[in-house]
Amino acid sequence: MLKQRIITALILLPIALGGFFLLEGANFALFIGLVVTLGAWEWARLAGFPTQSARVAYAAAVAAMLFILYLVPGLAPWVLGAAVLWWSAATFLVLTYPRTSHHWANTATKLLIGLLILLPAWQGLIWIKQGVLGNWQIMAVMILVWGADVGAYFSGKAFGKRKLAPKVSPGKSWEGVYGGLALSLVITTVVAFVRDWTVAQLFMGLIGAALIVFVSVVGDLTESMFKRQSGIKDSSNLLPGHGGVLDRIDSLTAAVPIFAVLLWMAAS
Repeated sequence: MLKQRIITALILLPIALGGFFLLEGANFALFIGLVVTLGAWEWARLAGFPTQSARVAYAAAVAAMLFILYLVPGLAPWVLGAAVLWWSAATFLVLTYPRTSHHWANTATKLLIGLLILLPAWQGLIWIKQGVLGNWQIMAVMILVWGADVGAYFSGKAFGKRKLAPKVSPGKSWEGVYGGLALSLVITTVVAFVRDWTVAQLFMGLIGAALIVFVSVVGDLTESMFKRQSGIKDSSNLLPGHGGVLDRIDSLTAAVPIFAVLLWMAAS
């Protein structure tokens, strides 16, 4: 299994980096759209669509919505605003699972939630990419999330005692969250010194990094919650050794749109 995971990661990493740094405009939108569409195909299974035709239809509908968003960029603020509302609600739903699961257990609600997760993730990347430092800002949010994952893994292994959300993901602990947060804040501080940020910029950067880390945890737990409710271990088997696309991007689907909103607020 470990060998399979390593081989898959070595194949996917250059593809992802090439897509982020080498593609522009419509090609970049199409590249990210393909990933999101695959995620939609997987989400349809979590929502309760057992047949392949229904899952493909949902994925096609999401792809059509992405095309509309590309043609009408003025919808971006509304889509990103919806993400802020959704991830606020998701935090509550994760913390209160399974007591509040009846609010979203039906298929129609799950399909709607899929849109609130997937469309803003695509929109956030498209918006970030358009900035002067677009490529590096995309890498920044990914490094923050990856840093949080690495820090959480090692600190959780070493010190994990208090369960974070035992009814959603029993393996995660508060100590893991703190370790992931600490590593991400260290990364942010190093960047601040390299780029010669002011004290005020460092302060705001640390607050923003902390928020991104916490929302990325919510993104991870949210997918775990839906998988647990559906009795599914992995969103699919598309990525050997890694499960599905959603299993790899669940944290980023939450972190990316919130990161985009924070950048917009900082530029205002």
